[in-house]
Amino acid sequence: MVAEKSADSQNEQPNDILISTQSVVKDALNRLGYPEEAYELMKEPVRMITVRIPVRMDDGNIKVFTGYRAQHNDAVGPTKGGVRFHPDVTEKEVRALSIWMTLKSGIVDLPYGGGKGGIVCDPREMSFRELEALSRGYVRALSQVVGPTKDIPAPDVFTNSQIMAWMMDEYSRIDEFNSPGFITGKPIVLGGSHGRESATAKGVTICIEEACKKRGIDIQGARVIVQGFGNAGSFLAKFMHDMGAKVIAISDAEGALHDPEGLDIDYLLDRRDSFGTVTNLFDDTISNEEMLELDTDILVPAAIENQITKDNAHEIKAEIVVEAANGPTTLEATEILTERDILIVPDVLASSGGVTVSYFEWVQNNQGFYWKEEEVQEKLREVLVKSFNNVYTTSQNRQIDMRLAAYMVGVRKMTEAARFRGWI
Repeated sequence: MVAEKSADSQNEQPNDILISTQSVVKDALNRLGYPEEAYELMKEPVRMITVRIPVRMDDGNIKVFTGYRAQHNDAVGPTKGGVRFHPDVTEKEVRALSIWMTLKSGIVDLPYGGGKGGIVCDPREMSFRELEALSRGYVRALSQVVGPTKDIPAPDVFTNSQIMAWMMDEYSRIDEFNSPGFITGKPIVLGGSHGRESATAKGVTICIEEACKKRGIDIQGARVIVQGFGNAGSFLAKFMHDMGAKVIAISDAEGALHDPEGLDIDYLLDRRDSFGTVTNLFDDTISNEEMLELDTDILVPAAIENQITKDNAHEIKAEIVVEAANGPTTLEATEILTERDILIVPDVLASSGGVTVSYFEWVQNNQGFYWKEEEVQEKLREVLVKSFNNVYTTSQNRQIDMRLAAYMVGVRKMTEAARFRGWI
């Protein structure tokens, strides 16, 4: 396989994604025949909140953190979306991601608008106690504008079921009522849903299966590259491996591992740390940039934004690109890949498994009746297959790429709800 040692870390600077998101939303609305005021409503969140969260650190000093929550549009129902803890969180990024959550909910036909949150911090450098204090402080700062019928948070980058549990407990104390439906991605014992932890990866897997059918690729023996080995990437690599595909490369923030005969995914999963890092244990790594340009059948960017750009799009050798991350492919790169007849399954479709099972969790919380994992998986597959085929058919009928088709499908429900309400 590969020999062990450490590799140099890479710092990738995320770019502004709001303008490109707004550009595709505008194109989608124009093609659907909606008036200009529809775009004026949809191009920004209806509510953007900035909070300051004081936390007493373990050394006794008070550190004040900045947090954000964007609520894009609640014409259909409560807003819904994750909370990320990351040093590179920006207000503009959170605004863009809230729009994407609206699109995801529309694509899979959920009664939600989009929401997104984040705190500027590095959880890798914080203690368990500091993370708990930060999580509770964020909920206290937002308690009046979030809730099971207003805005429902969920896990995202560097957050997990434990952080969701702290947030739910804090909200329940403030509300003076046990409120499991306030947040999703909780531990099972606190009202979480079976299948939630792996839901994003399972949704990506279903989209890969459907895309392979369209391109006549047999998953058994297909070569797969997964960029990112966090929650979504690691589950996805495991699912692909178990289905008989050859996962020939994976990467994390430290670098990438490549074996043309297929990596031992179970071995790597055993060695990865809680942040999805494993490549620092090995000597013969390659860079993320090199990995993206390897010859493969299926490429899955499951890390951060703007990984496939006009600078490397001509070098991509995959037949199918399935975006498990948010915004890994720029609009210029999308055009180049489409011209090269590479099928792109866009992020707002491919990564919608997470919000779909979050919806299932919320429904179970509201009715007080909980489903077995087999039922969750069956319902997820039904939703994702229908949504994929809807987007693919729109793409074929209108002769447009899958990204624009997904935006057209995703934006329609929210725009129609706003129209019926008399907002536009």
